[in-house]
Amino acid sequence: MLLSELAEKELIQMNDGIRFGILAETECLLDPKTGQIYGFEMIHKGHRIPFKAKSPKMHEYIPWDEIVLIGEDRILFNNVKPMNSGLTE
Repeated sequence: MLLSELAEKELIQMNDGIRFGILAETECLLDPKTGQIYGFEMIHKGHRIPFKAKSPKMHEYIPWDEIVLIGEDRILFNNVKPMNSGLTE
């Protein structure tokens, strides 16, 4: 699979069915020494759910180990974590 193909896949949280956009709208978090991918930082452009306000300063990421399936059109994952929770936990 080409990186450009991966970048166009939709990010869907399995628990709630919430669409988080496409992978190209995230920042890849990796260790520059080893090349290990920790996850993908979410760049919030607005609210995902109407009437559910979130702090605009809240930063979240999808940990690599939360990704369940990389399908033909979508990437399914379990949970997002706050950026301050530590990337290597």
